[in-house]
Amino acid sequence: MATTTSATPGTTSTAPAHRGPRRRRSPYPGWFYAPAAVVYGLLFLIPTLLSFYFALTRWTIFTSEFIGFGNFTQFFSEPALTKGFVNTFVYAIITSGAKVVLGLGLGLLLTSQIVGRGFLRAVVFFPVLVSTVGVGITFQVLMNPTKGAINAALGVLGIDGPGWLTNPDLALFSVAMVDVWKGVGLATLIYMAGIVSIPKEYYEAAKMDGAGSWTLFRNVIFPLSWPATSTVITLSLIGGLRSFDLIWAMTKGGPGFTSDVIASVIYKQYQAGFYGLSTAGNVILFVAVTAIVFPLTRFLARKEVDL
Repeated sequence: MATTTSATPGTTSTAPAHRGPRRRRSPYPGWFYAPAAVVYGLLFLIPTLLSFYFALTRWTIFTSEFIGFGNFTQFFSEPALTKGFVNTFVYAIITSGAKVVLGLGLGLLLTSQIVGRGFLRAVVFFPVLVSTVGVGITFQVLMNPTKGAINAALGVLGIDGPGWLTNPDLALFSVAMVDVWKGVGLATLIYMAGIVSIPKEYYEAAKMDGAGSWTLFRNVIFPLSWPATSTVITLSLIGGLRSFDLIWAMTKGGPGFTSDVIASVIYKQYQAGFYGLSTAGNVILFVAVTAIVFPLTRFLARKEVDL
């Protein structure tokens, strides 16, 4: 309890200076973090720094030759490699946008009072548990233009099915649709968690004010479930920018280079023995993901509403 002293003529009143909040000291000594720091340095920090160096060289397992930014110049000067760079952003935007929209819609549906809600939740989430390579191989068979079940079903309806994976204009979008089918279950789960965490008082207050379903969604559900939206956007965008296994299992970047992304371009260059060029592609991918995700995360965090 602070004590006060009355000031008298000729005397000065002194009070303890106000100090800001003291930083909470960690209960653990500094050496306690050393093992984690060593593992982080060996598995992430050192390989990352080395990749920046080797991206500036023409290297093999036994030799390396410093060539400066030659690998980066070659990467952006070849149309096939540039096509993969552009496809990466197209693929990431399509898949992340579709997962946000469909995940929100399914989240609203599966948190409402509908018949068979538990079964539908399991059905929606099941593709998340399946191997990505297995999904890719399965849909490669289903989307076969002559023998695939999808075109066979369309043929029954009198529709001539397209070459889903053989048409250069459709290949990337076909893989993106499969990616959305596989990943929308996780987005739905995140939205369901965000929706059910909204306090019931907000719903009751909105209904007392005469809010309809659309007004309730626009003014209560959507803004208060923004943390879920932020999480889905971030995870989906990162996954889209780094996507490789599904694309490689379904098209291997073809036909030609029309469905290539940065990760598949990196793998092809590595297979061909252009190790420096593939390392430069890795650095470009790392910089692209970092430059997009960090500012986006801060922007989305500022839009969150406190409950």
